[in-house]
Amino acid sequence: MNGCARTPAVLLLLVVAVPLAAAQPWPLCDSSSGNYSAGSTYETNLLNLIVTLRENASSSPSLFASGTRGSAKDTVYGLMICRGDVSASDCADCGTLALQNAGTVCGRLIRDVALCNNQCYVRMSDVNFLASTNNSGKIPLRSGANITSSDVAGYNRAVNTLLNATLQYAVDNSTRLFATGRLVGPDPGFSPIFSAAQCSPDISPAQCRSCLQDLLDRWWTGLPRNDGGARIAGTRCSLRSELGHVPFYTGTAMLQLPATAAAPGPAPTVEPRTPEGKKTSGSRLLGIILPIVAVVVIAAISLCAWRTIHRKRRSQRPALSTQSHTIDDLESVKSSLLSLSSLQEATDNFDESNKLGEGGFGTVYKGVLSGLEVAVKRLSKGSNQGMEELKNELVLVAKLHHKNLVRLVGFSLEAGERLLVYEYMSNKSLDTILFDPEEKQRLEWATRYRIIEGVARGLQYLHEDSQKKIVHRDLKASNVLLDAELSPKIGDFGLARLFAQDQTREVTGRIVGTFGYMSPEYVMRGQYSIKSDVYSFGILVLEIVTGRRNNGSYLPEENEDLISIVWNHWAEGAIAEMVDSSLERNYPGAEVLKCVHIGFLCLQQNPADRPTMSEIMVMLNSDATTSLPAAARPTFFLNGSSGLSKNATSPLYTNTLTSGR
Repeated sequence: MNGCARTPAVLLLLVVAVPLAAAQPWPLCDSSSGNYSAGSTYETNLLNLIVTLRENASSSPSLFASGTRGSAKDTVYGLMICRGDVSASDCADCGTLALQNAGTVCGRLIRDVALCNNQCYVRMSDVNFLASTNNSGKIPLRSGANITSSDVAGYNRAVNTLLNATLQYAVDNSTRLFATGRLVGPDPGFSPIFSAAQCSPDISPAQCRSCLQDLLDRWWTGLPRNDGGARIAGTRCSLRSELGHVPFYTGTAMLQLPATAAAPGPAPTVEPRTPEGKKTSGSRLLGIILPIVAVVVIAAISLCAWRTIHRKRRSQRPALSTQSHTIDDLESVKSSLLSLSSLQEATDNFDESNKLGEGGFGTVYKGVLSGLEVAVKRLSKGSNQGMEELKNELVLVAKLHHKNLVRLVGFSLEAGERLLVYEYMSNKSLDTILFDPEEKQRLEWATRYRIIEGVARGLQYLHEDSQKKIVHRDLKASNVLLDAELSPKIGDFGLARLFAQDQTREVTGRIVGTFGYMSPEYVMRGQYSIKSDVYSFGILVLEIVTGRRNNGSYLPEENEDLISIVWNHWAEGAIAEMVDSSLERNYPGAEVLKCVHIGFLCLQQNPADRPTMSEIMVMLNSDATTSLPAAARPTFFLNGSSGLSKNATSPLYTNTLTSGR
């Protein structure tokens, strides 16, 4: 939906219908209900409830579910109803979209939100709308396509006839209170007209008839007479018509009418019923509507102007796909929802003796869940990782399946807790071994080379072989986990981002990551791409070869940075001086030189000069070293003329760099 139509003013949505052809989902944002805070108990309850509604609706014959979650001021009431003709998986897909958009579609965290998708309607609120059969939360939508035939009145009569017949069929001939219809256009200028009527299955047929009749009575209010389609969706019933060659629903129409069914006569009037069923006069109706419309139009124009300016500010940045995750991304999440009590039992109530590690985002505990050893990532209440990063990590890890990526076991979002459960990696993270003087003795050269290859394979899968390009954005030694055989698996996808198929890079104003691993274009200009991960991989390769941690210096005065040291030794052919001394010269010199050479290719200043991960895999699997491209000396760290200076003026450099976790 375009910015102008997507105003949070409920009044506008009640008077002027939103274009159906715009981007989905179409929201109704009741700002009068107030807001909730990110990471609050209310948000946790809301997300948990959507997951439950998604599961219950998609598994119900009626494709409907309602319920509540929480208590007192944190209680959330919710309802989800899928169009009666969709499959269970399509219904689940709609729930996935609701989970993704619940907190963002209105531009802020509003408590009372309705989301209307092509295949479902979802409403979440802190008000108990479930206690009433009132069709609240109505979202009027229109197609935006104009009727080109001269007989607009005939088209209106045809729509009115078809909708009336469809609602009657839904009430009288369907146990599910759902019906679809089709009518051949009243003249050659019209395509067939398609329709659908539906009520929630928890109301009676009589209540359904009254609800749908009310929608039909108000059908032409706020709708252009020459509009080729419209829809009004609410918590209790919905009605839709569409002109076209292909129906918007699946299967054959349950009700089919010939063109003659639209009998001659005057076009439907714009006279909605009063609650008592009586007609209001035209003059009185205009007296009410015109002032409202005037106010709404002024408000809409102001909002459009503001959003136009806002969009211009972002127009220089290539946009990420508006639907970051495909519909199937959360399919496995449904079965991965775990109870808080089961995880408390698995970790002995998060006992200190089970702590594996701790960082800025929280603590990781070892646990035993149904006989399986797991690692439970417990995000701290004040964690920098918000719900967006959490949802990002959930949908990414649940969808990705590769032997060099950490497997998600499940998650829990109960009682304000945010818990992610992964397969347990008995040797923890690479940094705990590689940078420990005693532990690194376990990493002989063959093991280190296997780790380099495994990380490269994992990144190649993310960049090239997964359904969408994925940039990890925080590859480092602490995010490479090792199993019992010291085989590597990439973890921690909280900062990862998806790219559209035709996209090569993205720009961000918020730099996140870890000093020493971030590429120069990311630090200086906020640009990141798959080549940003390649840069981080280059740093990791040098660390594995040398057994030394990159100190993360971005200043030329710091002449002890890892890149400078290794480059000087490599250029002089002094292998022994740059290789980890714990290897005691038990390594093939040619293979070490090849790895260092690959590392420097990854660290090239220009992202275009860095190899792709598939090219790196070819290099790693090749015995030849002379065929590798020449590597220029990386300049990001090294000298005042080409590197950063202490007085760098980039606001991204001076203010917004985020260190490790």
